[in-house]
Amino acid sequence: MVKVGLEIHGYLNTKEKLFCKCKSEHGAKFSKPNTNICPVCTGMPGAKPMLPNSNAVGKAIEISLILECKINQKLAWQRKHYDWPDMPKGFQSTISGPYATPVGVGGKFLGIGITEAHLEEDPAAWNPQTGEIDYNRSGSPLIEIVTEPDFKSAEQVVSWLKQLIVTLDYIKAIDKNSGIKVDVNVSVPEMKTERVEIKNVNSMSNIINAINYEEKRQKKEGQKVRETRMYDESKGVTIKMREKELAEDYRFISEPDLPVLKIEKNRIEKIRASLPETPHEKLARIVKKHKIKKEYAEILTKKLDIVEFFEKIIGKVQNPELAVHWVAGELSRVLNYAKKEIADVDINPEHFVELLKMMEQNAITALKAKEILNEFIPKSFSPKEKIKSHAKISSGEIEEICEKVIKENPKAVQDYKQGNASALNFLLGQIMKNSNKRADSKTAREILERMIK
Repeated sequence: MVKVGLEIHGYLNTKEKLFCKCKSEHGAKFSKPNTNICPVCTGMPGAKPMLPNSNAVGKAIEISLILECKINQKLAWQRKHYDWPDMPKGFQSTISGPYATPVGVGGKFLGIGITEAHLEEDPAAWNPQTGEIDYNRSGSPLIEIVTEPDFKSAEQVVSWLKQLIVTLDYIKAIDKNSGIKVDVNVSVPEMKTERVEIKNVNSMSNIINAINYEEKRQKKEGQKVRETRMYDESKGVTIKMREKELAEDYRFISEPDLPVLKIEKNRIEKIRASLPETPHEKLARIVKKHKIKKEYAEILTKKLDIVEFFEKIIGKVQNPELAVHWVAGELSRVLNYAKKEIADVDINPEHFVELLKMMEQNAITALKAKEILNEFIPKSFSPKEKIKSHAKISSGEIEEICEKVIKENPKAVQDYKQGNASALNFLLGQIMKNSNKRADSKTAREILERMIK
């Protein structure tokens, strides 16, 4: 059986870098290379770091608390030395290493032990093929979450990671646009293999494939020394980069330019009190309270803003399943199409409730409700104001439209009579078009089939 531990890196959701006032942005889509830089984050000789970004420290505490870690109140910075072009000053400032006290230690998340969560600065972006270096991300605040080697399969790792990402999104501590990077540590105890670290695995599918490949490789070849390897996605294999560095290889020393961080107990408790429910806590509560199916609740709880909107409207409608479908399905569809989050638009929950009630009362069709919902972006309105122009039409009116459609589309009518079922769908589409989507689709089908026969 394989034994897996993770080192998870994520950019903290802050506006500024860790030790300077430069913008903390990641990726070429934000800025031109080497524009958000200064002497501090490019490691110019004589440049001294500013005091650590207070917001970044707070985010690190939030994450540690959500992982049920004990928070250390005295945090000492270390210099982690290594000679790569992405770190021009020759060391990384970090709260990790053999002499450090990480922000959080000894936690647990969904059954997996958390060794530590610590804060550090990000190196620059280095392209070994071209030799180019972009310092825009150099000095950005990173959180590193280190787990115990408690995972027993690749599938367990991915399932756990997905839930971790959703939970961190709830507290808005991680820059979700940048994603996370994962170093995966793999060994096979039954074969007495040494641990292998697979660096920077960047997708869930690659994590599964890398772990499964490495387990098979170690069982076949053995592993006598610790190694750092990379996963080659194109070939589906791991490749040796170097033998694994030990702590002494990094020559950790205390950072003389940064004072010990002292975290007051009342600050920790204030942050703890401000934390929202975790997704699995919220899931259990809304299933029990609102009597909805677990699989529906799981869809809702993937995003905090969606489930919070749901909780604002659920007590005001009679049909919980209708509310779930329209919040988790239709509202999410409209937002995704507009490339917006709920926070980016102005949707009044009362207007949404009005829309659902009109459907419950058969005042409008589901198609017409979708059309109204589309118009809720960027700002909602009272659907009652449009009730006259959107109300369902009578059976008699539907019959008149059916007669018109049959008369105008004789070929489709003949095709249907000859067994082409799709021709009926075409005719129904014409009825919905002629009725401005106000005809009840079930009634229209019944009348159309009767009139054709």
